[in-house]
Amino acid sequence: MPRSAKPSKRLTEKQRRFVEEYLVDLNATQAAIRAGYSEKTAYSVGFENLRKPEIAKAIEQAQARLARRTDITQERVLQELARIGFSDMADFLSWGPKGVELTASDGLTPDQSACVSEVSETVTQFGGSRRIKLHSKTRALELLGRHLGLYPAQRHEVSGPDGGDIPVETRNAVLERLLMEIAGEGRADGLPNLTQEKIGE
Repeated sequence: MPRSAKPSKRLTEKQRRFVEEYLVDLNATQAAIRAGYSEKTAYSVGFENLRKPEIAKAIEQAQARLARRTDITQERVLQELARIGFSDMADFLSWGPKGVELTASDGLTPDQSACVSEVSETVTQFGGSRRIKLHSKTRALELLGRHLGLYPAQRHEVSGPDGGDIPVETRNAVLERLLMEIAGEGRADGLPNLTQEKIGE
């Protein structure tokens, strides 16, 4: 008889909480802290949890369920980014010698309205001002470009003092620094004086 498939490892209560918290902001370190892990080890625990097959699978399944409930698809996200990335301020206001005039909201298409981040008006005894702010075109175009592979990949080259080999005892610290930078958490303090270069491939 064929062997039955090995049952998947069940998550502990703390691991289940980590999965729930990770879905909030996709920050593994903060998710670990909110799930009850020590703040001192939260960074490494979060990183390790994401690499565990059973936790990665639980996160993937939860994200799929969330996408189905909210009808969020890759196509919809890209369409929304394209709306913002290719928006034109001239659709929202006109300007000339007589001043600046905003376009009425009922004169905007649904695609144009989706680009508006903020509209405000200030009225004082001396007059007033009106302000319209769109979502960031630069950020939207950057995300679209990354999805389409328009930016060359980068690799990190790290060397020890004076270009020599990295001492064994410092390698883990270097790896942690690179992971923090990739995760957008900034540089770690107190690390050895190493040389790091980014080289486009």
